[in-house]
Amino acid sequence: MSELQIAIVMAVFSAVILAIAFNVIDMAVAALTGICVLIALGILDGQDIVDACRTAGGPIGLLFGGMVVARILATTGIFDLLGDFYLRATGGSGKRFLLLLIALVAPVCAFLPNATAVILLAPVIVRVALALEVDFVGPMILTAIVSNSAGLLTLVGDPATFLVGSSIGMTFGAYLHRVSLGGVMAIAIVVPLLRWLMPDVWHLRRTLPARTAARRIERPVYTSLALAVLATMVALFVFGEDLPTRIVPPAVALIASALALLVGYAARIEPTDDVLRDVDWKTLVFLASIFCLVQAVVKTGLLQLMALGLYQAFGTELTLVALAMIGGIGVLSSLLANVPVAAASMVMVKGYLVAAEVVPESALSAHFTQWPAISIPVFVAMMFGATLGGNATLIGASANIVAAGICAREDKQVTFAKFLRFGLPVTLCQLAASALYVLLLARVMR
Repeated sequence: MSELQIAIVMAVFSAVILAIAFNVIDMAVAALTGICVLIALGILDGQDIVDACRTAGGPIGLLFGGMVVARILATTGIFDLLGDFYLRATGGSGKRFLLLLIALVAPVCAFLPNATAVILLAPVIVRVALALEVDFVGPMILTAIVSNSAGLLTLVGDPATFLVGSSIGMTFGAYLHRVSLGGVMAIAIVVPLLRWLMPDVWHLRRTLPARTAARRIERPVYTSLALAVLATMVALFVFGEDLPTRIVPPAVALIASALALLVGYAARIEPTDDVLRDVDWKTLVFLASIFCLVQAVVKTGLLQLMALGLYQAFGTELTLVALAMIGGIGVLSSLLANVPVAAASMVMVKGYLVAAEVVPESALSAHFTQWPAISIPVFVAMMFGATLGGNATLIGASANIVAAGICAREDKQVTFAKFLRFGLPVTLCQLAASALYVLLLARVMR
């Protein structure tokens, strides 16, 4: 690729990000326009699009499957019951409202993709916030931040984490052993910041309305089947890769979506067309578009040059490289969608490890899994940087975009600056703590 083409790629990439950051144009339109410009100029071709789709397939499959399951569960009425219980549990206290929000969101995000968890729980959180006469924008931003942080609890909790883990052949169990404690830490850091981030909500006291008759599930059989689909999805996430057929998480999500659609179709509760229409296609299109833009950056060869730059700067000091990954990928994930940043960073990091002679050149293959223990902290650092860096800005993670979309449907706009006010302080604290965690992990893995 010529220097002119490299300059064009970086200019288009920067223009897309700036247009989104300053709310000049809709994010999906901006990303699609950027792709079209690169295709028209002959910089991206058909094979590049195929390569980008191959990389994007897993994370997007996870999100799509989770969205369909969430949409079917929403018709069962179970979240109305959960909303009533949540409201009563707050006792009219804003402090309890925020703490219970974390307790509600975190376990769900351990087993469902973070954007899916936001879709599932948003109606409950918005309803309770309105009952407490609280502006729900802040709590919805908090929901996105907690969902991203809790995505570190398991391999399937965040698409970026899954992408890095699956690229090195890390199993669900190995992830629990090496990374999950870092997810607990990331969530715990949010708690002491709440008083400062949302003082009006934290000190709120409201008198709850008189208790009404308890809601009941109107279609218990349908609800039981929908919950069975969810339970099957979680079970396959945990044990699917140990089965003889080895069912990977994206395939699990697609299987669960098919089962959920079958349950919905058989029950005749809502037309399948309506369920699929309510999938957040805008988020999926945006992520796919960003993957294509990242593919253009990969094609420039800049990532390979950066891999050599890492080796020249740090040599074989893998711990220093891991710390650099937390900071560098954290910054990039705050400016771009964290999933494609993780995909691009894998190319760079694998190239560095080959240059440093930590692994043979065959490690550049997608099927290489024999990573030495000393290299694992580098990949864990990538997970922290991508997942937690995505907390900083509106476009950093799919959950953020979904939360903003939900607020927009309720006539509340979440601007780039508004999200940054909440996300940036949390992200800085989380990344600092992550650096300490990676240092400890590096010492253990020696």
